[in-house]
Amino acid sequence: MIGINVMNVILCVLILVLGVGAYQKDKNKVALYVGIAFALFGISHIAWFFGLEQAWSTLFIIIRTLGYLLVVFALLKSVTKA
Repeated sequence: MIGINVMNVILCVLILVLGVGAYQKDKNKVALYVGIAFALFGISHIAWFFGLEQAWSTLFIIIRTLGYLLVVFALLKSVTKA
């Protein structure tokens, strides 16, 4: 289980860095939103390492839900671009 969470955190950080980089290069807000969403996912994965996931499960459900909604928002912005 530790290996999966380590991989998830690494990938979340990578996506965040790429999203911020794409935003800085092209002012691509969609990439930035996706990067921020994965930062939210990463927070919940990092909490697992500290044993906080069960104690704060409601908070992490909210954080993950916000992450998913941010991805949906970003994709909708991308699809509705003229």
